[in-house]
Amino acid sequence: MKIAVLKERASGETRVAATPETVKKFIGLGGENANEVMLESGAGEAASITDAAYEEAGASIGSAADTVKDADIVLGVQAPDVSALAEAKPGAWVAALFDPFGNKERVEAYAKAGLEALSMEFMPRITRAQSMDVLSSQSNLSGYKAVLAAADTYGRAFPMMMTAAGTVQAARAFIMGVGVAGLQAIATARRLGAQVSATDVRSATKEQIESLGAKAIFVEDVEGIEGEGTGGYATEMSDEYKAAQAKLVSEHIAKQDIVITTALIPGRAAPVLITDAQIATMKPGSVIFDLAVAQGGNVEGSKADETVEKHGVKIIGYANTPAQLPADASALFARNHFNFLSAFWDAEAGKPELDEEIGDAVRLTKGGEVVNERLKG
Repeated sequence: MKIAVLKERASGETRVAATPETVKKFIGLGGENANEVMLESGAGEAASITDAAYEEAGASIGSAADTVKDADIVLGVQAPDVSALAEAKPGAWVAALFDPFGNKERVEAYAKAGLEALSMEFMPRITRAQSMDVLSSQSNLSGYKAVLAAADTYGRAFPMMMTAAGTVQAARAFIMGVGVAGLQAIATARRLGAQVSATDVRSATKEQIESLGAKAIFVEDVEGIEGEGTGGYATEMSDEYKAAQAKLVSEHIAKQDIVITTALIPGRAAPVLITDAQIATMKPGSVIFDLAVAQGGNVEGSKADETVEKHGVKIIGYANTPAQLPADASALFARNHFNFLSAFWDAEAGKPELDEEIGDAVRLTKGGEVVNERLKG
């Protein structure tokens, strides 16, 4: 069994899909008939992993063409172009991020090429798949980085400081959206000493917010505030709820120094949470970090990898936030890959055999066709 890892080619992508730690583990899965793991030269450079470190772990290093030649499985962070996989075995598995809803052409190209595309972002949010969930592992780091970036941009200190010259008041931070990224953002802002509040359309998150020592800001007594969708994701709210939420947010963010927005709905553009009119109510010098900027943005006027200043408020956000922490992001992503494939490894067959629950969820293409139900119709 040959497992291949190419150097990432997407703009701004610094992560790598395997680390020396997971290389050793993948080789060991083969038992006496050790698996072959091969990486393209320089694949880990942006994540501070040298070719020598991979070779010490037992991997081979080669050109892109040599790396994918006769590969059974190709691991990636972002799915490579089909043209880069011409030398892989017929029906080879490619496990990576595919952006299936936003890049259906790539999915169709994989089907046409006879490759089996396994979309890591389609990993079901069930208990036994938690260790395989790249969205959660990467969102955790994103929430942390968002707060650090906002703190760096903010022109004042985060914690309260008692000095001989007087008291510096603690910054007020408001987290909008309390998924994995939002919870980490709350925890990080609290550790930095800010007064933290948070909100979410899912009322069940109120207890989570309060357990981290933050103040929960929720619309009450309005139809449709549960907001719980499939797999723990938020769903779109009623017009009545949206109006009540907008009023509540407008009143609250006017008092905030830092706002972090994290709301995403799978398969759709990110919902707008903060309008230009709401930004105008904020204090000059305030900072908004839009974690959803790459999917259209939660903040009106936000632009990926740019600082936009409106009404004296700075709006920032990265196109690829986990890539700002390449070493840790790669380590977690690589473990997700290993946990996924090793969970289904058939020692007798010498390869993984996916079950229906997880296999059908992540498999996009097989046998020359697009087979995932979420992409049909």
